[in-house]
Amino acid sequence: MVVTQETAIKPSVGDKIFDIVNYTLLSLVLFIVLYPLYFVLIASLSNASAVLNGEVWFWPKDITLAAYEQIFNNKDLLVGYGNTILYTVFGTSINLLMTIIAAYPLSRKDFYGRNVLTAVFVFTMFFSGGLIPTYLLVKKLGMINTIWAMVLPNAVSVYNIIIMRTFFQTAIPIEIQESAMIDGCSNLKILIRIVLPLSAPIIAVMILFYAVGHWNSYFSALIYLTDRAKFPLQLYLREILIQGQVSQLMEGADELARMKKALDSETLKYAVVLFANLPVLLLYPFLQKYFVKGMVIGAIKG
Repeated sequence: MVVTQETAIKPSVGDKIFDIVNYTLLSLVLFIVLYPLYFVLIASLSNASAVLNGEVWFWPKDITLAAYEQIFNNKDLLVGYGNTILYTVFGTSINLLMTIIAAYPLSRKDFYGRNVLTAVFVFTMFFSGGLIPTYLLVKKLGMINTIWAMVLPNAVSVYNIIIMRTFFQTAIPIEIQESAMIDGCSNLKILIRIVLPLSAPIIAVMILFYAVGHWNSYFSALIYLTDRAKFPLQLYLREILIQGQVSQLMEGADELARMKKALDSETLKYAVVLFANLPVLLLYPFLQKYFVKGMVIGAIKG
């Protein structure tokens, strides 16, 4: 039967009201989520006096790029940016490797003792050695003030192992793996040639989780790093936003210049926030098509 304009079911008044309420609520949520990001952008482009006086709401006022000029002229911020990229890429690579090699054996039903090992892993989620013993261990291993202190103490997440294990169990048919074993494939070849190519959604989720965690991390650097040349960007951002030590990040010859730069620091805060979060904002669109599928399948209880 061909549905024509005359025979098509017309939405009832209740359906129309429901749609209106839904669109209204979704638009409100969208505004609440996007407006802070938009405000950070326009505030970073506006005159500092206008921002301090509360004159910036929907459009930038007296557009200026002074805050971004300070960022690109400041060596500390650029070095911190490079350090953060290094810690994020290196740390995420280690996280992903450790998660995969832990999750795959736990997903195999023929792996003896997998339930016991899973219980041991879960136990560590609720009980740990604590901050001071962890610091003493890192110090004893000679990792203080090195890149290893930034990536090894949090090299693996038990929560992410469980998500990836569940994905391997539910999304990849065991028959495929058994067929590969009959054809002579080892477990390593099955993992590399079959499991991983079929696991793009969950790998994308893990990359996003770990990368965002490393990118936003500052506490490990605050504890384990003393050399400012090795500080990540988040520590400099912390100094600007929390401690107000903008003067340490600026070069000023006289008092008048210092006062002017102190005024510009208001827009510098917003510019650094946008500058610091730009890579994460650019990363998500490339992974979002895998994100929902990976989360949904990985969350199914296996």
